[in-house]
Amino acid sequence: MSQASAAQSPWQTARIVRIEKRTPRVTSFFFKLSRPFVHQAGQHVDVRLTAPDGYQARRSYSIASAPESGGTIELAIERLEDGEVSPFFHEVAAIGDEIELRGPLGGHFIWSASDGGPILLVGGGSGLVPLMAMVRHRALQKSAAPAALVFSARVWDEVIFRDELIRLDDRRDGFDLVLTLTREPAQRPSDYSRRVDAAMMVQAMERLPKAPTLAFVCGSNAFVSAAAQALIDADMPADLIRTERYGV
Repeated sequence: MSQASAAQSPWQTARIVRIEKRTPRVTSFFFKLSRPFVHQAGQHVDVRLTAPDGYQARRSYSIASAPESGGTIELAIERLEDGEVSPFFHEVAAIGDEIELRGPLGGHFIWSASDGGPILLVGGGSGLVPLMAMVRHRALQKSAAPAALVFSARVWDEVIFRDELIRLDDRRDGFDLVLTLTREPAQRPSDYSRRVDAAMMVQAMERLPKAPTLAFVCGSNAFVSAAAQALIDADMPADLIRTERYGV
């Protein structure tokens, strides 16, 4: 992040007002901001924890909530066993706690209903989070922009926001959900039980009325590399693919 971006987004305190378990490893934390901001779907915040001895740990987390969420934002945080920040949230953080954060940050991996579509969203694991903000924003704006979401998880119980996504899919308003499970059989007839590949991307694009104007891919380094290559192999122009990577 540039110094200019940091200057425009000073640190502020945010209070945890709700905690909701999403999957065995992912929990959503809802923060009421002391200085509310309006973010764009796909942006993130930096979170800073300070230990009693002064040691600080910082991590970036995408915002799961839509821009229409007002003065409260949702961060869906995956527990990482070797992490410095995520274990605190999963083991220590409680409603009423105040956390330092700054944002919104990021200007490349964003989508607005005014941008139109069609768009193709491809997420793996916690990489779904910024894409969820886009999906929610589309729904709240009653956008007619066609959108297809391909989400890869290991098993059915690790599909983050599963029930909400299925409800949105059932509306048949131009949003199509494709789930692919890598470690157990697919649970729905239209889903897959394998890793993302070019054939899957071709079929996802065929769900759209015309070729996507943009594709957004988010997940681990390995997932993003594989998914972006699958899109290119499916004849998606590389300059229309936007990526965001988490960890390794």
